Amino acid sequence: MSRPSPDHPTTTPSGRPRRSVPGSGLAKGLAVTLRTMTKKTVTEQYPDAQPALPPRSRGVIGLFEENCTVCMLCARECPDWCIYIDSHKETVPAATPGGRERSRNVLDRFAIDFSLCMYCGICIEVCPFDALFWSPEFEYAETDIRDLTHERDKLREWMWTVPAPPALDPGAEEPKEIAAARKAAEKLAAAQAEPPTEPTDPQEGAS
Repeated sequence: MSRPSPDHPTTTPSGRPRRSVPGSGLAKGLAVTLRTMTKKTVTEQYPDAQPALPPRSRGVIGLFEENCTVCMLCARECPDWCIYIDSHKETVPAATPGGRERSRNVLDRFAIDFSLCMYCGICIEVCPFDALFWSPEFEYAETDIRDLTHERDKLREWMWTVPAPPALDPGAEEPKEIAAARKAAEKLAAAQAEPPTEPTDPQEGAS
């Protein structure tokens, strides 16, 4: 048997049973309704109005295929085993005469089963070549669970929805890659700006 709550006693201090006023519950409910009606609504009219998502929202994973070297690190570290990668090897001819031919991995398939993915982000963190990124895209629901396995073409489309990285602090050091590229561009521009030297006639020096 449940005991009465001390906040809502069922008897008066004199010991008589407390009587409830008829309609008091209805009045309290109407009071709550009236207070709510005067407040500004916070309901977002989705899908007519798109929500303003934070810049680091975890929606889906986009694939930058050009950076993928098929190292399989993301598939091995995935705790849900929801990344499927297929590849083959191709022989690259030598760049110089007498050089050695090289072999490289060519990506055939890169798919992610989002019905298994738990959005932990481990695959993005362990990728050493920045081939995977978080996209804020979240409208990818399907009527069949088997359609939640998206191939690399769809992952590449989501790549273009990835927001740009935040700007560096004004006092931060310039990245080495950007500094090297800038110096190489300046050196090339200086070489192109120099006027060509005219060849000297060897007969003029002999006379």
